[in-house]
Amino acid sequence: MAYEITDRCVKCTACELVCPNDAISETATVFVIDPGRCTECADAYPEAQCSSICPIEGAIVDELGDPINPPGSLTGIISLATA
Repeated sequence: MAYEITDRCVKCTACELVCPNDAISETATVFVIDPGRCTECADAYPEAQCSSICPIEGAIVDELGDPINPPGSLTGIISLATA
């Protein structure tokens, strides 16, 4: 299990604040998800908390590179087409 935050991230901090495992942290330029701490919230929630709150479509991807909150998702307020 390993989610990744892409360069679409606008550093709003929403994902960092809701992560129950403190797996998300900010570096000098980007947010990163620690794969050793990330459980994709499978142990506590029906969906990953980071992607359920992320306002940017496609900013968080799974291990295959597929967006967790894809274009058209209800969480995204900025679509990939306009970002």
